[in-house]
Amino acid sequence: MAAKTSTRSSGFRCSECGWTTVKWVGRCGECQAWGSVSEIGAVTVRTTAASRVERPAVPIGQVDARRAEAESTGVGEFDRVLGGGLVPGAVVLVAGEPGIGKSTLLLDVAARAARSGQGRTVLYVTGEESAAQVRMRAERIEAMASSLFLAAETDLATVLGQIESVRPDLVIVDSVQTIASGEVEGSAGNVTQVREVAASLIQAAKSRGIATLLVGHVTKDGSIAGPRVLEHLVDVVVQFEGDRHSRLRLVRAVKNRYGPTDEVGCFDLSDVGIVGLPDPSGLFLSRGTLSVPGTCVTVTLEGRRPLLTEVQALVAKSEIPTPRRATSGLDSARVSMIIAVLAKRAQAPIGSSDVYLSTVGGVRLTEPASDLAIALAVASAVKDQPLPDHAIAFGELGLAGEIRPVSGMPRRLAEAARLGFRTAYVPKGVLGSGPTPRACRWWSATTSDPRCARPCSRGPVRLARDRTGGTKGD
Repeated sequence: MAAKTSTRSSGFRCSECGWTTVKWVGRCGECQAWGSVSEIGAVTVRTTAASRVERPAVPIGQVDARRAEAESTGVGEFDRVLGGGLVPGAVVLVAGEPGIGKSTLLLDVAARAARSGQGRTVLYVTGEESAAQVRMRAERIEAMASSLFLAAETDLATVLGQIESVRPDLVIVDSVQTIASGEVEGSAGNVTQVREVAASLIQAAKSRGIATLLVGHVTKDGSIAGPRVLEHLVDVVVQFEGDRHSRLRLVRAVKNRYGPTDEVGCFDLSDVGIVGLPDPSGLFLSRGTLSVPGTCVTVTLEGRRPLLTEVQALVAKSEIPTPRRATSGLDSARVSMIIAVLAKRAQAPIGSSDVYLSTVGGVRLTEPASDLAIALAVASAVKDQPLPDHAIAFGELGLAGEIRPVSGMPRRLAEAARLGFRTAYVPKGVLGSGPTPRACRWWSATTSDPRCARPCSRGPVRLARDRTGGTKGD
């Protein structure tokens, strides 16, 4: 049967993200860019006739599920985010700001995969640096391996030829915005080129069963550069986050077809490379047993992982008519709301004082569960009295002054008890009724019954109601 062809009226396309529309608009409806929509001419619509099926459909029970089993990369924190490792044929997009450590992490992953002892071959394609620069970094972070092949290429056809020649088990392309195809007009990095390069690499990965890692750039607002269809084509989208002035790096999965998207990997970036942090809570605590006015420890959830973070507050008499409200690592709008609630509901004398708030270790707190810790840190600074030793606090603060429940309370308390904290300020009623809940270092964070799973020589933490309406532990 011959294919039927019809022609429809001309359309308009955004040069930034590839969004199309039937009429011209001044602002793109997808990426909100101004002046990027232009006419693309007449569009030919083709109706393809059915062809002979070479691989017929099979019952779902006969599909071999072993082909989708993940293989470890050798980096435990990266495997946690991916859902156990890399699946053969999977394409992973790793995005992040320039200089945050993407190339260092992936070079370490490439070397560990090549040295895994399973006979895996790894091809590292760099389009941003020379082969000598990558070799120097590999020597610095001890990422040398005999089965790790390196190619400095920017042409798509040459990259596909390298894959055909080396026949690797893992391919890393750094980055997808630097590779260009001679079959497509435009320079490397534009919407058409990124779409063509990504589609070609994905087709090669799927047909040969090669796990592929693509490095992607981000725009100034933090979103992934290039067409939005790029995120839909790949199997996993991983976001690399961190502060340039901090050693901590967080890797979280935004999209994952093979595992959860609520896992977070923690890394320590230094001059000798990047190292996974299975227990990163110590980076965010500046003191041990010493109590200091204006400080409070909270437990935040990064995905499903509880992290202890210290909030510090300083309240000083203002010398100017309009007091300052400065924050570091906290949402300034939410901090202003908490200060207003303290002034109105608790009659805290902070209206004419400068308030400075910061987190330890460069971590950024955006979770509402940190509201109570911020309020207690400010109150402690106002009264110049420290909170009790080994105390934590978490809960969402409402405009009426109430403390609202938060999710993941068993995991938060279990992590705090494991690190030696013995007092907890938490929202009222979240522990439910029944026997007095207890938390100790043997407390299982996976059970819904918050009671001690086995005897503890250090004694349990007994939680009781306090007069403020919250719950206090002794």
